[in-house]
Amino acid sequence: MSSPPPPATLVPLPSNLVPTDWSPEWMNKADNAWQLTAATLVGLQSVPGLIILYGGAVKKKWAVNSAFMALYAFAMVLVCWVLWGYRLSFGDKLIPIWGRINAAVMQKYLLERAFLGMFPNATMVFFQFVFAAITLILIAGAVLGRMNFYAWMLFVPLWLTFSYTFGAFTIWSTNGWLALMGIIDYSGGYVIHLSSGVAGFTAAFWVGPRLTKDRERFPPNNIILMLAGAGLLWMGWTGFNGGDPYSASVDASLAVLNTHVCAATSLLTWLILDVVFFKKASVIGAVQGMITGLVCITPAAGVVQGYSAILMGLLSGSIPWFTMMVVHKRSKLLQQVDDTMAVLHTHAIAGSLGGILTGLFSEPHLCYLFYGYPAKYMGLFAGLHHGHKQSIRYGVRQMGIQLLGILFVVVLNVVMTSLVCLFIQLFVPLRMSDEDMEIGDEAAHGEEAYAIWGQGERLENSRYSNYNDIEVPSKAGGGSVELT
Repeated sequence: MSSPPPPATLVPLPSNLVPTDWSPEWMNKADNAWQLTAATLVGLQSVPGLIILYGGAVKKKWAVNSAFMALYAFAMVLVCWVLWGYRLSFGDKLIPIWGRINAAVMQKYLLERAFLGMFPNATMVFFQFVFAAITLILIAGAVLGRMNFYAWMLFVPLWLTFSYTFGAFTIWSTNGWLALMGIIDYSGGYVIHLSSGVAGFTAAFWVGPRLTKDRERFPPNNIILMLAGAGLLWMGWTGFNGGDPYSASVDASLAVLNTHVCAATSLLTWLILDVVFFKKASVIGAVQGMITGLVCITPAAGVVQGYSAILMGLLSGSIPWFTMMVVHKRSKLLQQVDDTMAVLHTHAIAGSLGGILTGLFSEPHLCYLFYGYPAKYMGLFAGLHHGHKQSIRYGVRQMGIQLLGILFVVVLNVVMTSLVCLFIQLFVPLRMSDEDMEIGDEAAHGEEAYAIWGQGERLENSRYSNYNDIEVPSKAGGGSVELT
C-alpha cells in the first residue's frame, strides 16, 4: 500500500507581486505600465507631434500661430478634463448620452480601480485625456491661418464640454446608449476622427475663409519639419490603438500590427495614385495617405484580421484621395468652406469609412477578446460566412449600428459646433481681421517662427511686441551692463 501524498505547501509570492498599499491586489503592474506608456505615446502625437506638423505645414507667417493653437489646446483640455470632462465622459449616467458632472482630482477617487482594466483611475484619466486633447488639436487643423486666437481660447473648453463628452459617453462609456447597443469603435474612429472631421469642417464654415491669396497658394514653410511631426503621429499610433484593450494583451499586439500595416498600405496607395494621375510623387500626399490609413484602421484595429487591415489600407488610400482630389475640386458647395488641412477628407471621410468597414470585417473571436462577450459582436462578412440565420442577423444588425453611430456623431457635431461658434461670436470675432491676416504671427502673437535677417535681432520697425527683447547696448553706449 502506497503512502499518502505529502500535504500541499503554499509557495510564497515573489516580493514584487505581494499586494501592498501602493500596489493593491486588483492592480496588474504590467498593464498599468503599458497603459501609462501608451498614454505618453498618444500625448507625443500632439506635443510635439502635431505642433511641429502644423508649424511646418503652413505658410511661414502662420507657423507660430498654428503650433501655439495645438499647445494651448493640450493644456486647456487637461485642466478641464480633470475638473469636469472625464466624469462627464465616463462617470455615472445622467442621461443615456451624458454622464454626471464631477471632478477627478481627489486621491480617494484617483487611487480606486478604474471602470475597466486592472489599474487605478489616475491612469485612466490620463489615458483618456490625451485622446480628448488630440481631438481638439485635429479640429484646429481646419481653421489654421485665420481663426482669432482668443476665439480659439474659448472654443476649446466649450467644445470639449458640450460635444466631445457626449460622444465619448455615448460610444465608450459602459453605460452609453450606443455602447450598450453594441457599436464597435475600437479606439476612436467615431469619437475622435469622425467627430474632429465634422466639427472642424463646421467650425471652418463659421470662421470663414483665409485670404484669397492664401487659399490659392499656401505652401509648407518646412516640409522636413512637417515630416518629423508626421513621423511622431505615425509611431504614436502604437499607443493610440495598442492601449485600448486596457491590458498588455495579445489583442493589443494585433491592434498595433494592424495599425501600421494599414497605414503603410494606405500611404503607398495614395502615392501610386498621385504618380499615375499627377505624374509627381508628392511627400505631402504621402503624409495624407498615411493619416487616412491610421484613421481608417482605428475603429477596427484589434477586431479584424491582417488581410482586412491591408484591404482597409487600399480603400483608405483611394477613397479619401478621390473625395479630396476629384469630388472636392468639382463641388462648389465643398469649396465654399475653407478646410485648411482637409480634415473633412482625412478624418471625417476616413473615419466613416473605417466605421463601415469595421461592420463588414470584424471577427467574432477578436471581438470576444476585446469586449469579453461571446457572439454579441459580429461583422457582416463573418455572419454571412457562418451562414446561419442568427449569424446573418447579427452581421446585418452590426452594420446598422455602425451606420447609426455615424449619423449620431455627424448630427451631434454639426449642431454643437455651430452653437459653440455662434455663442463665441457674441463676445469676440471668430476670424482675424484682414489686416492681421496679411501679417500673420507677428500680428497675432508679436512673434515670428524664423529669424531671416541678421543673427536673430528683431526688425527695428516691429510695432507689435517686444516680449523677448533683451537690451544689449552698443559698445558706444553706457550706463548699463552688457549681457554675455
